[in-house]
Amino acid sequence: MTDQDNPTRRSVLKATGAAAVGVAVPVQFAAAAMDATVEVSLRINDVTHTQRVDPRVTLLDLLREQLGLTGSKKGCDRGECGACTVLIDGQRMKSCMTLAVMRDGAEITTVEGLARGDRLHPVQEAFIRHDAFQCGFCTSGQIMSAVACVDEGHAKSDDEIKEWMSGNLCRCGCYPNIVAAVRDAAKDHR
Repeated sequence: MTDQDNPTRRSVLKATGAAAVGVAVPVQFAAAAMDATVEVSLRINDVTHTQRVDPRVTLLDLLREQLGLTGSKKGCDRGECGACTVLIDGQRMKSCMTLAVMRDGAEITTVEGLARGDRLHPVQEAFIRHDAFQCGFCTSGQIMSAVACVDEGHAKSDDEIKEWMSGNLCRCGCYPNIVAAVRDAAKDHR
């Protein structure tokens, strides 16, 4: 009779210990590999930034913590609120949901990059005209999403604006003013 036919406590513990060592060693090496940094080069608001980052760093954390571009807000950190919305290669994206290393070589626009000197972007001007903010926490993400909405041609009606802006939440409930601002900015865009 072998240990497999009639397992004893000792044989089970020996087998479990050997399996644990077999698993622990690769995990330890994987953890060491994760400590390495990676160089990324991003063109942000018309300026090229080359940074060394942990491969697990989100684009939002790179923007805010390493580059000091704090206009994009960390709201939910799960892609639900839209406060972190930026434009990546012209497309709106929630920066908390993408890793910085995945965007190597990308062209990124944050709310800080919309104005040209002292001249605000037309969407920013429309948000001011229509008082489309209260606390302001969501405003940068709303503006970035509105810029994309207008550029994409999705501002032909209030219903269309609501649909295409639905990924951005406003806790203060400024939705009617936001829709009016997007509609106004779209008139200037045509």
